[in-house]
Amino acid sequence: MNKQASLKNKTISGMIWSFSERISTQIVQLIVQVVLARLLVPEDFGLLGMIMVFIALSQTFVDNGFTKGLVREHNSTEEDYSTVFFFNLAAAIALYITLFFSAEGISIFFEEPQLVSLIRVIGVVLVINAFGLIQRTILIKKMNFKTETKINLASSLSAGVIAIFLALRGAGVWALVFQKIFMQFFQALLLTFSNRWLPSLVFNVESFKRFFSFGWKLFASSLIGNLYKEINQVIIGRMFLATDLGFYTNAKKLKDTAANSITQSVQKVSYPVLSSLQDDPTLLKKGYQKIIKNAVYITFPFMLGLMAIAPTMIPLFLGEQWASSIGYFQILCLAGALYPLHAINLNILQVKGRTDLFLKFEIVKKVVGLTLIVVSVVLELGIEGLLWATVINSYISFFINSSNSKELANYSSLEQLKDIGKTAFNSILMTIGVYIIGTNVLPFGYFLTLIIQVCSGVALYVTLSLLFKVEEFTTILNIIKPLVVRVLKRGHSNFKIFK
Repeated sequence: MNKQASLKNKTISGMIWSFSERISTQIVQLIVQVVLARLLVPEDFGLLGMIMVFIALSQTFVDNGFTKGLVREHNSTEEDYSTVFFFNLAAAIALYITLFFSAEGISIFFEEPQLVSLIRVIGVVLVINAFGLIQRTILIKKMNFKTETKINLASSLSAGVIAIFLALRGAGVWALVFQKIFMQFFQALLLTFSNRWLPSLVFNVESFKRFFSFGWKLFASSLIGNLYKEINQVIIGRMFLATDLGFYTNAKKLKDTAANSITQSVQKVSYPVLSSLQDDPTLLKKGYQKIIKNAVYITFPFMLGLMAIAPTMIPLFLGEQWASSIGYFQILCLAGALYPLHAINLNILQVKGRTDLFLKFEIVKKVVGLTLIVVSVVLELGIEGLLWATVINSYISFFINSSNSKELANYSSLEQLKDIGKTAFNSILMTIGVYIIGTNVLPFGYFLTLIIQVCSGVALYVTLSLLFKVEEFTTILNIIKPLVVRVLKRGHSNFKIFK
């Protein structure tokens, strides 16, 4: 088997397992979120949203771009892994101590006394997560997403059960806090047992310098990105009620559950795949093109379809008390539709070692985004105004992220738009049809309406794909067929054994 065929099979397998991991994990987390949304009140989610801002920013310092350097390198040594491990662990401990003593100041800023104890407890996830970073990197480098799938699914399920139990016992926001802690604990524990890797007692200064040279720009980019990503929660938490932040937080979490399932799968698989093709311009462009077209073929209808069914889906699953989050969720889905495009275009910059451009683009995008946010605050456009600023910036960011794609991979922004044109058009038509069915045609209850909307959306999208001869439909079908056959054969074998 030649290199291209082997890589293709490895990529498809990786995509399947990575996507399966994200979907299965997110389904479990979604079920848990639905149950918790019915057991808790919006204010609980608002309080968690306030503290997760600082956890997310701190985590950026822990996962500082060094692990990306490990994935990119073909021949990482034991000293490399151990050096990065100890640096990440030291950063995590230092940040936890900082958070511990900053808790009172954060509490005063948000005018929420409960935040002091919440921050001091949930901060331990930084240290726990540091133990799993290298373990996860090793699996990604080997493209062993099957093992990662099992670990993440087991961790999500276990942490979810604990959170639901605590919520039933009246723990309130603490149920959400311990869900985060146990999720990271189970992941780190299972990753360690699975890999059986332990760090050597060594810290190589030369390795550190090498990874720092590659990773500091990625770290700075991630820090800027996370600061921008979390700024809405800071503004809403400071200017509005915790209940309002709860509506926004849950809408954002639902959007992230959907958008990140695909985006993180694509990003996780495309980075090592494109890294292996970095020295062959022809293969690099072909791989780049296929990943973008196939990712968008799934993402666009998925995110736009969620917009259409939101008025039915959210009251059905979360309850009528969460109806105020419907509009927030719909706006966020418009921004989330482009996430895979952002991830893949940024991966090319990392693959080519152009972390300088990565940082430059991040700064430009965030300056544009912050300008839009300031305008919405000054004009007092409310929470919806902040979210529309996010949408506008997401679409501007596509052109910024892809501006060097022609030079680096001979695949320009205009070529990308041309390649995804049919998919975008079909997705919009499908979304309009599904929305009309849900709001103006069917007099049924939420459950039956949702089923009809989903089935109609899938049927319409497949029909449009066949009508306009969208090649990605055939590609996805060819990926799914072997899986279906394998499942049917396994089911048949189990049936014969049972007989």
